[in-house]
Amino acid sequence: MTRMLKAQVGGRSSQVGRGRHPAQSEAARVSDYFVRVGCDPLTEAFERRSFSPPWRGSRPVDADKVDAVMQRVFATPRDETAVAYLHVPFCQTHCLFCGFFQNVWRPEAGPAYVDDLLAELAAKAQTPLVASAPIDAVYIGGGTPTALAADDLARLIEGLHCYLPLTGDCEITLEGRSFGFDLAKAAKVADAGVTRLSIGVQTFATEVRRRLGRKLAGPEVALFLAELVALGRTAVVCDLIYGLPGQTRSDWSRDIETVDEIGLDGVTLYALNMFPGGPMAMAVEKGKLPAPPTAGGQARIYADAVERLTALGWLQVSQSHLVRSAREFNRYNASIKRGVTCLPFGAGAGGQAHGVRWRNVIDLAQRRDMIEQGQQPVEGVALVPADHAAYAMIAAGLEAGQLDLAAVESVRPGFRVAVAPLLANWAAAGLGALSGDGFRPSCAGSFWIGNLTSGLLAGLQSAALGDAHGCGIA
Repeated sequence: MTRMLKAQVGGRSSQVGRGRHPAQSEAARVSDYFVRVGCDPLTEAFERRSFSPPWRGSRPVDADKVDAVMQRVFATPRDETAVAYLHVPFCQTHCLFCGFFQNVWRPEAGPAYVDDLLAELAAKAQTPLVASAPIDAVYIGGGTPTALAADDLARLIEGLHCYLPLTGDCEITLEGRSFGFDLAKAAKVADAGVTRLSIGVQTFATEVRRRLGRKLAGPEVALFLAELVALGRTAVVCDLIYGLPGQTRSDWSRDIETVDEIGLDGVTLYALNMFPGGPMAMAVEKGKLPAPPTAGGQARIYADAVERLTALGWLQVSQSHLVRSAREFNRYNASIKRGVTCLPFGAGAGGQAHGVRWRNVIDLAQRRDMIEQGQQPVEGVALVPADHAAYAMIAAGLEAGQLDLAAVESVRPGFRVAVAPLLANWAAAGLGALSGDGFRPSCAGSFWIGNLTSGLLAGLQSAALGDAHGCGIA
């Protein structure tokens, strides 16, 4: 697991049943997101970070209508480029920070699972949804996809080229970890067509890694990443998590230095998201791990890392992602934020198309049974809200560091009036700057991106209801 947020469309989705859907967010008003001018915007703007789920406002599809809806989705051509997500739901270990562990990895499970994935790709290859327009990014995530044997990974990637209408420059990302991965496997997947390796490091501090359940020492991981870079076959990026229990400022400082010294093409900086009831939260509650820093403490770490990396020549291309070479596009992740069509394959993969979002059933046995019974092996099927396009513009704009207010206004008239007082407050408080038709988050605003997104979505709903003073949002 290398994403802070796995509960997203176009990736791993929250665990819901065929007739069940994620709980809606509590009602919110624009006024809930005003900030006290004069406080430290980086550390004091909000009490805690909020998350604005992509399914907010979605309308569940009744269980007896799911198959018909999904048949319509796959029978309808698309006229825009899409991305694809393949999920490999196995992990060698259950890391403490991860709230999405699903299946213990067993080597004998690999070939059969790849067979199932290839069969799914073949079955859907000629549907109008899949075949009608190009795919310019594919993400193979998990779980730990690199746990698969080299031959199985190679035939899976070759299957992508066989069954999907990939563009000539399609970005194909393979997610994984250094444990169980080696240069021979890396070379083989590059030969098969992988263009980008995303390695979940989290931290190079060995003691912290051991507490998290990571197998390799920090220097071993750093050496392997350096060898991947030297191999020169793909872009190489990694994830780091800040705010881990027991992670010192010195640990984090060294993590940033190591990333720069290795010569990676990109790095993603994630704040620790400690899942209630998860193994890490329970360890902290029992005193087995020190409490992680507050949101304000995380904010200082984030700002320091961004400042140091940009001073070293790295370019910040999104709230959490920085690049240092033209080889790194981060295309899949940027596309997901824009709300493009995402075609999901494999158990637990989530996607969306034609105003519908869904998740493939995660339980492997249940998935096989449903396929044998002629049912669509999906769950959590829902219709996106009417303001989905505006939502995507807001999320993508803030993520990229420049929100185009005029563009949102064009699809939701009244939006600018509804959010004008809020944006003025944020600008005065130091969370961003207004300029013409745009709003650019500051470093502080970027850290609180979930709160800013939620506030603007409350304004979006206000505009939809003609209430510029703020209203409840479902």
